[in-house]
Parts: sequence; structure tokens; C-alpha cells
Amino acid sequence: MSVSSVFPQLEQLLPRVSKPIQYVGGELGAVVKDWDATTVRWALMYPDAYEVGLPNQGVQILYEVLNEQEDVLAERTYAVWPDLEALMKENGVPQFTVDAHRPVKAFDVFGLSFATELGYTNMLSALDLAGIPLDSADRDETHPIVLAGGHASFNPEPIADFIDAAVLGDGEEAVLEITGIIRDWKAEGCPGGRDELLLRLARTESIYVPRFYDVDYLPDGRIQRVVPNRPDVPFRVAKRTTMDLDAWPYPKKPLVPLAETVHERYAVEIFRGCTRGCRFCQAGMITRPVRERSITTVGQMVKEGLEFSGFNEVGLLSLSSADHSEIGDMCSGLAEQYADTNVSLSLPSTRVDAFNIDLAQELSRNGRRTGLTFAPEGGSERIRKVINKMVTKEDLIRTVVTAYSNGWRQVKLYFMCGLPTETDEDVLEIAHMAHEVIRAGRDAAGTKDIRCTVSIGGFVPKPHTPFQWAPMERPEVIDARLKLLKNEINTDRSLGRAIGFRYHDGEPSLIEGLLSRGDRRVGKVVRRVWEKGGRFDGWSEHFSYARWVEACDEVLPEMGVDLDWFTTREREELEVLPWDHLDSGLDKDWLWQDWQDSLSEYEQDDCRWTPCFDCGVCPAMDTEIQIGPTGKKLLPLTPVNNLRIPA
Repeated sequence: MSVSSVFPQLEQLLPRVSKPIQYVGGELGAVVKDWDATTVRWALMYPDAYEVGLPNQGVQILYEVLNEQEDVLAERTYAVWPDLEALMKENGVPQFTVDAHRPVKAFDVFGLSFATELGYTNMLSALDLAGIPLDSADRDETHPIVLAGGHASFNPEPIADFIDAAVLGDGEEAVLEITGIIRDWKAEGCPGGRDELLLRLARTESIYVPRFYDVDYLPDGRIQRVVPNRPDVPFRVAKRTTMDLDAWPYPKKPLVPLAETVHERYAVEIFRGCTRGCRFCQAGMITRPVRERSITTVGQMVKEGLEFSGFNEVGLLSLSSADHSEIGDMCSGLAEQYADTNVSLSLPSTRVDAFNIDLAQELSRNGRRTGLTFAPEGGSERIRKVINKMVTKEDLIRTVVTAYSNGWRQVKLYFMCGLPTETDEDVLEIAHMAHEVIRAGRDAAGTKDIRCTVSIGGFVPKPHTPFQWAPMERPEVIDARLKLLKNEINTDRSLGRAIGFRYHDGEPSLIEGLLSRGDRRVGKVVRRVWEKGGRFDGWSEHFSYARWVEACDEVLPEMGVDLDWFTTREREELEVLPWDHLDSGLDKDWLWQDWQDSLSEYEQDDCRWTPCFDCGVCPAMDTEIQIGPTGKKLLPLTPVNNLRIPA
């Protein structure tokens, strides 16, 4: 049965909202299929505004992977701004996809990718607009399966009441397996209804269905146990790991936005995973092991992606792009290939100790220098040992001198505030480092026209990291340290004028900490915040700390806990953590030992280049590190000197 487009109703509302073009669809790369010619239908959402959600690599990859299947349809939806939300409610227009403007409620699966927990209130808005009951227990066969993915899904307990299932880890193979299960269930006449479908998903042992697990609590508020409530459900759910990335060269046809977005480039994920061992970094921990794309596959993807899209920037993405075993040949090959075009290369994530003169020259060969961001993370040598960020001040100075000497006039340095064991002195070292960067840059460039931006983010302990037991710092302490830092930067006016200072105060970080390490009881807080108007909590202009604190004060005490209990409290070694039944492959004893090592300021090596130190991932997940070098060149192609990518 065909599903009608809601665009005729939506179109009448668009002249009354900001940036209406973000809702019309029709981008290059978009796919619209015949509803009746498909069997399984997905609505994919990045729960943020179009300008943030459209470039999201994960959603674009799954969109392509699904639409390549003949009997599968995938469309996209994004969070609508409050102005349109109000008009949609007033005029009865449901949450829609931007591809064919079909109502989200009509799809088989509503899949949401959470890069950050602050998107949870946007999910509730989308469910409400779609006409899908907020609580999974209230849904029936007429409603889609609400499926969570992305990094935040490694602890989906705060949204356990709202989702039907969650996938941990890589999604390429997972979405095809889920599609197959739904296809078979529908072909059989949907036996057993929604409950049977969810049970079939749970039996894979890699799809988490919260309703099949019960949580018991101790009198002091801690979790006693999380156990299955039926015999055919696994005790632990394992993450998915896609091996051989060369077999998954996506996106092949990247979406080219109609409205301005935060990134407009052809992005290639050159490898997945990281074993540097930064103790704060959830992404590095949960994406292990390292799996590189070969240099030839990267070259082919860039060639085809640029020809399709017309983008004039290529982003070589990973958690630490310069660590690819063939990054030098990759950058020089691409720079040579596109030397006479207006295509520029960027490494959005570059480690201080991996950037060198050769990379600098290749990245700036055609005269365009994209932004350079380096992340020392901690200001002092001591705190960098605590977090296992093995970068010295000398490393940083040498790196920025390389950049300034090769024509860059501005670099961005990223740090965190509120790290475990941090003191005021550790934070003040950031100012001293920034001063030295400006001095060295001026000497290297022979000019005072040098700038450095210091950007500070609040530390948030994340699940499946050695810091998952760590207490958070109070927002007022963070804010006081940031004030001290700003004053210290400006003690030397000559240097301070050349240093930009950007920061996030401590309040949003504390709430992100509540959501990242919360359990099912936190779901009541999320719902209360949403009911009070919480939307777009990842945006400073929409975030309200008072609203979150008020909601915590209203709902948590009756359960014997409070905001501080979830955030500023240090966990004990044997405490059952809300995500212990969700297996990232990392051995919990190893994580605890690394937490103890951090307190001793002991540095852990990178297992890519040293013997295995038994984090547990490879044997637990039946995976292995996949790195080169392959010894091959970029591409066996003829030069493309006549290629002109439109500006």
C-alpha cells in the first residue's frame, strides 16, 4: 500500500520558518524509491539540524548500503527547528523524511545515530511529531522498530524506555542482517507480532533489546544486577566490527547539500579504530582494533567521489589520520593527482607527534591551506601522562613551527578541563604553552602576523574507558579554572592579543556526564526535560542547565539518587556499571588497571607497534589489527591535469 507524501501540507508552512531549504530534499546523491516495490523500509535520522546531520558519515554510509539492496528503501530525516515543530503540531504535519517526505511512522525501522547523548531530547521530539508512542512498551505492529546506534549506544540505558533496540559498533553488516530478519518475519506473515520480531533481533547476540532485561538495585542506589527476563536472550550483547574496509568503499555517491552545512567536502575514512590509548577517548576504545583502508582503495574512492560530487576539498578522516601507515604516499599521491585543480586536502584530526614537514608541504601544495587543529588535551606534562596523551611541549612547538614555516598563519589547539587529578597549575600551563607557540611561530615565520586559538572542552567520563570510574569536577570549579586561564593568557598583552580563547563552560559537560554514565532511572529526567521544552541541547543557545537541574531535583530523589550521584561520585572497582552487560570487547579488569595506571601517571604504549598488552578486544571479538603498508602507490591512473572541480 502506497504512502503519500506530506509535502503539499509542509510546503504551505515553509515560508513561515527559518532556512526552509533544509526541509525540501532533492540533493545530489539523494535516492527516492517506489514504496510498493520494496519490502523493508528504513527511516534514518541524525537527531540534529540538517546542517549538522547531512554531512554525518555514518548515516550517509548506511543510506547507501541499504539503498543498494533492490527490495530495500532508506530515507533520511533530521530534527526540525522549534519554529517548524510548532507549526507542524498546529497543522497536523508529522515527522517526515526529506527524500520523499513520507511520514516516519510508516517505515519498518526508525534508526537514530547518536554521536552525543545531548541529542536524546531531539529523539523524543521526532517520536512525538511522528505519532510514535514515546515508551516502547506502548507500541504495536503499526509502529516502526526504534533502533539506536552510534557511539552513545554503547550505553543506551538512559533511553532504554524509548528505544526498541540498539546496535553496538559498526553498522554496515548489522543493518543488512536486521533487514534480513525483518524481511523473513514479514514474509511469514509477521508471526508473534512485535514481540517475536524483537526476540529474533535479540537472538543474534549483537542487537540489544532493553525490554528483555531487568535491572535490580541495591538499597544505596547502585545496580545489583542486569539479567535477561527470558531464557532465549543472551546475558551479554557484543559489538559489531566490520573487517576489511576495502570491501565497504562508502560513500560512493556522497550527498551534496542544498543548504549550508558544517562540512562540505568529500570525506574518506582512511582507517577505523585507534590504539593510542588516550584514557578519556571513548571513540578510540570502542572502535578497536585498527583497520586501515588500502592506499589504492582510498585513491579510487577520492577519484569517484570528486567526479560525482564536485566538492573541492578531500577530508582524510579517522581518529588520528596521520597514523595511517601510508599517509605520506597517500597525501603526496593525491596532491600530485590534483596539483592543477582547485582540490585541497585536509587531515581534520592530526596528532602533534605525527605531523611533519612532508605532510605540511603536501597539504599546502596548491596554495590552499585548510585549518590545522592539534590536540595536546592537557596543559602540563603531568596531566598528559595521566590521560596517556604522549605528547611533550617540545613536540608541540616543533609541530607548530613546521606549520608556520610552511605558510600557515593560524593553528587551533584543543585542551580539556576537569580531567582526573587536575589542578589549577595544570590548567595554567595551557597559557604558558600558548605563549611559547606564538613566540616560536613569530620566529619561524619572521612576522608577528601569527595567531593561535586555544579551545577548551569539559572532560566527560565515558563508558568503556579507563575513566568510566572517575568523578567529574563541579561546574563552578571548571569555570573558575577557565577564568584563571583567560587571565593568565592576557598577562602578556603582546602575546595574548594573538591568542584566541574559546571554551565550553562546565554546565553542559555535567549534564552530558549524567547522560553518558546514567542508568534507566535517568530516562525519567530526559522525558521531564523534554516536556519542559528541552530541544537541541547540544546548542549553547538552546541548552538550559537550570531546566536539567530542576528535572533531576523533581524525579531522582524519589529513587534515592541525585545529579551528583551520577556525576561527581567516584565508582568502586566492583560496582556493577549500567553498561556491563554490553560487550565492547575491552576486558573490565584491564580497564580498571589502566585507571590505576593513570593515577600513577604511567604511560601505555600503542599496540600497533609494540607487543599486545591484553586489552581483550582481538580475542573477544575474533578480530585483528589490519594495517599496511601495502607497498602500492595511490592509483594506477593517468594524470588528470585537465580536471577542474567547480569552486
